Amino acid sequence: MVTKQIKELETTKTKIAALEKSIAKGLSKELATLHKKYGFASLAEFIKALKVSAGLGPRRKGRRGRPSKATDKVKRRRRAVITDETRASVKKLVEGGKTGSQIAKALGISLPSVQNIKKSLGLVKARA
Repeated sequence: MVTKQIKELETTKTKIAALEKSIAKGLSKELATLHKKYGFASLAEFIKALKVSAGLGPRRKGRRGRPSKATDKVKRRRRAVITDETRASVKKLVEGGKTGSQIAKALGISLPSVQNIKKSLGLVKARA
């Protein structure tokens, strides 16, 4: 009984290996002709179009080697200006029991900024 099951298992494993090989071969053929399916003359043109549509295409460089503002697609966050008023607000919110992330969201600053302010005000417990 067990030997029969072992033989069935071996037969099934052989079928699976053959099926995997067949799938890999078919996939290679399909990928090789994918650019034609979408109307591109070459695979290189197809890849270039994919990169451009995904925002990974070449960027023109502005001054100092950075992307120029015209081509810079990433919206960058402005650096927060930490004032005495901001520090006082952080202290008040900490004393009110708010968490760091709640404080950051309420004041429009980053969590690391909140942590730095708390540390400078001595509101952080020392590690043991």
